[in-house]
Amino acid sequence: MNLDQIQRAMFHAVRQPLTPGDDMRKTAVDGTSLLKTAETIIKPNARLTSFERLEIYNRQYWFRLISAMADDFDGLRAVLGDKQFQKLVIAYLNDCPSTSFTLRNLGSKLEAWLETHREYEAERFDLALDMVKLEWAEVEVFDSEAQQAVTGEDLARMGEDPFLKLQPYIRLLELTHPVHDLLLKLRERKRNDDAPMRKMPARSLPKVQQAFVAVHRQDNSVYFKDLDAQAFAMLRQFQTGCTVSHAIESTNWEESGIDEIGATVREYFANWASLGWFSKGI
Repeated sequence: MNLDQIQRAMFHAVRQPLTPGDDMRKTAVDGTSLLKTAETIIKPNARLTSFERLEIYNRQYWFRLISAMADDFDGLRAVLGDKQFQKLVIAYLNDCPSTSFTLRNLGSKLEAWLETHREYEAERFDLALDMVKLEWAEVEVFDSEAQQAVTGEDLARMGEDPFLKLQPYIRLLELTHPVHDLLLKLRERKRNDDAPMRKMPARSLPKVQQAFVAVHRQDNSVYFKDLDAQAFAMLRQFQTGCTVSHAIESTNWEESGIDEIGATVREYFANWASLGWFSKGI
């Protein structure tokens, strides 16, 4: 075998799912003999057979992937518990294996995958899905592009009806549970106890309650900001870029009067501009 063939055989072998006991399978999912593969590409030594040496890499590959997912989705692990979380992650990674050079992208398909695999957490499904949305938004917000921000002074010079667009890194989430509050409490408990996440008892889980949340970044840290329905609706319009008048007219203000709407919008814009949420990169 040449080097390319050896590398491909090695990659194929280490990506094979482990057995329930975290051992390497003797036969790959596609029927390939991993015993034969090991003997072909790895020499035995005085202590380990070729298969046992290959098994080390197979285990470390999966342990590293599961660990990376636990780091990115620690809140989901607390909702599901370690055993169910690991079961879900292994199933997900078998269906959606890593195709990137970086582990950062490992959970990019988890939300879409989970929506079609309710069987992994039927009892807490909606809560789990909300947590996945929130935690993946954190990953994206942390390293997504930031453009030069529009300041309050810029807004004053842009006329009565400027065209505005949100920063690319901002994520707007409509959730069925206030999982951002739960995640912050879990992290505070973890810092205080210096202990790993444990499965949350049912009595400690948030009740169904619609929540609008902006996930944003400041000084290389990610934050959650609660929004009301009108602020959320306006910001959704600005995500693709629009005039202020369009964003206002596209929002349901219920029974609010013109003066009340005007005061509310001015308050919104003062806050959003101070956070640097509007981008000059239009």
